[in-house]
Amino acid sequence: MGKSVRSRLSFVVLTVTALIFSGCSSKQYFEPEQTFSADGAASSYGGTIVDQSRDGATLKSGRYIGKSGISNINLGENYRFLSESSSYILAGSADGMLKIINRKSGNIVRTVSMGVPVVAAGIKNGLVAYVLNDNTFGIYKVSSDQKLIENRSEKTFAIDTRAATPMFIDNLAVIPMLDGKIVVISKDDTENATVVYLSSYDIFNNVIYLNRTGNTMVAATATKLMTVGDAGQQELRANISDVSILNGNIYIFTKEGEVIKLDSMLNPVAQKKFKYVHFSAATAVGGKIYGLDQGGSLIVLNSSLTKHKIYDIGETDTPVFITGSKLYKDGKIIHLTKLGYE
Repeated sequence: MGKSVRSRLSFVVLTVTALIFSGCSSKQYFEPEQTFSADGAASSYGGTIVDQSRDGATLKSGRYIGKSGISNINLGENYRFLSESSSYILAGSADGMLKIINRKSGNIVRTVSMGVPVVAAGIKNGLVAYVLNDNTFGIYKVSSDQKLIENRSEKTFAIDTRAATPMFIDNLAVIPMLDGKIVVISKDDTENATVVYLSSYDIFNNVIYLNRTGNTMVAATATKLMTVGDAGQQELRANISDVSILNGNIYIFTKEGEVIKLDSMLNPVAQKKFKYVHFSAATAVGGKIYGLDQGGSLIVLNSSLTKHKIYDIGETDTPVFITGSKLYKDGKIIHLTKLGYE
């Protein structure tokens, strides 16, 4: 290799290195002028979160945190919590096993080999709707130990870890895919499916949020929010960190540090921006809006986004999970109802 070629290569390496370090050093962090202590709203539960799904978190002990709080049931070694119903708990393993547990007794009902790790799954009336790591979707019937349908969608290259959980609406299974689509299947006619397209990016395009408010379905990827209901289909493009619903309004938390309140037609009602905030968790509950910055600043707002107060709960060392009015962080529970916005 000639000297001039080596010089050019050295220059390229130095340039790339400089750009990398420049990017790292130029990242801005949220530094509020004033924060308040949340110690009076905190209690200890002594657990450590090691994995997180949209509907819960897995603790180092093997127990899990669901929508109703910390469960005493152990999922088993190397299993992660997926979701639960009033009767069952769903857990998946890295080697492609799906475990169905009786929620009352803690006994294992079924252990099903899916072949590929389960990314997300929901259960209702003995039917499991699931999405696998290779973007395969299906419906499994617990009582007969049978897959009623299973199909693979388009290949995905990378996904956001906050994969939405499939849900059931009346006799329909609504399955959020990893490639920006939602598959709707009737339990009475599994051969025919309806596909709703959200967005079509090649990477990080999975559905990260799926819920309903009244007769309206609300879904989001990291780049688009969509509603489908009696008023038709509405769409809004945004860089979305999280979504929450309160009293018929939709709140989105953006990667630019914005909290935006929308009506059911996705018209902006109110907006508040916090410079350099990077939301790691958020929710809307009890008439208040909560957004947690990666640096440990918990922002509490009123529902109209006109008032706010910021609490310092410390940087996060492990994953954070919010369910109902409780925030689970580093072995502590922050009781959100005890925090005000003024």
